[in-house]
Amino acid sequence: MTSEDWASQALAAVIDRVTVTEAEVGTRFPLYADPGDGRWKTTGRGSWTGGFWAGLLWLRARYTGDEAHRQAAEECTARLAPWADADTATRGLIFWYGTAPAFDSAEATALQAKAGRACLNSYDPEAGVVPWGAALGGPRLLARADAVPGLVPLLAGAGSEGPAVAAAHLHRHLDLCLGAEGAGSGVRPRPAWQFDAATEWHPCEDPAPGWSRGEAWLLLAVADALLRPYVAGHRPERLAFAAEQLLVQAEALTGRIIPPNEASRPWGPVDTSAAAITAVALLKLSRAWAPRAAVCSYRAVAILSRLAEAHLTGPGFGRPEGMLLDGCYDAAKGLAVRHELIWGDFFLALGLAALDDLVDITRV
Repeated sequence: MTSEDWASQALAAVIDRVTVTEAEVGTRFPLYADPGDGRWKTTGRGSWTGGFWAGLLWLRARYTGDEAHRQAAEECTARLAPWADADTATRGLIFWYGTAPAFDSAEATALQAKAGRACLNSYDPEAGVVPWGAALGGPRLLARADAVPGLVPLLAGAGSEGPAVAAAHLHRHLDLCLGAEGAGSGVRPRPAWQFDAATEWHPCEDPAPGWSRGEAWLLLAVADALLRPYVAGHRPERLAFAAEQLLVQAEALTGRIIPPNEASRPWGPVDTSAAAITAVALLKLSRAWAPRAAVCSYRAVAILSRLAEAHLTGPGFGRPEGMLLDGCYDAAKGLAVRHELIWGDFFLALGLAALDDLVDITRV
């Protein structure tokens, strides 16, 4: 796909922003930045978002070809290693997106493989999922929409049993979030469920149905499964139906290009990070799913163009260029509702890099 000038210019701004962020955060990991001055809230260990910072550093290294940038990406990825054995399904987010852009790094590949094996060993056959886990607090036996993206390809590469476990994990989440036969007309996916050995699965109140990232995460996971025949071969009709249902229910092809963070509050904060995730999912679907290839590609470009033109900071106004604003960390808590989010930056950069032929979107 040939990149337009706007995509190349936007990617350059986002990459420059990575360098500014690196100088500010040092060996810490950025979470979200103030929309006024661009200062980052950081964490020392990375939390569930650490892989997106490592992934951005890898994308910068690929963009510049600078050996110092590659070394910075290697060092950041190495700092994620303690999470490999942590009790959390967000290891999919941490280790897939923190290592997949590093196509030729033996160290990153080895860490990815170690994390994949650890996640495979964490699979709970009774619940049918790699549990959400207790590492980030709260109940352990949860199934959440954000526990699936990244974990599908991570599990799929974890030995001979990996593809079957990846498929089981994904389909259990789809059956819970969409219903065993798919969500009904007008019904928004319920993104979180709790398991009890006696009574099995019960819906959680938070996040609520209509949470924009829930649908985006599920769509991304489905796209990753469709790209992998050894995963897609498990219940293939169900997988294709789920893709169609998510496109319809989330209005990914027809609704607002930048969705509200909560569907029940269309006047509330939007979430550019959900839009960026959706754009990457659509780019993957355009490679994996022939019936919808053209329309998915068109919509992905439209989303990325809107993000670049309307939500990416330019020169002036006393703040850095290349900030993707209007991301919503947690609307219910009023936390960082108009901010730059590290995963929003990552998925915007990944989508733009795919348009610019810097990366093969089917591999990341």
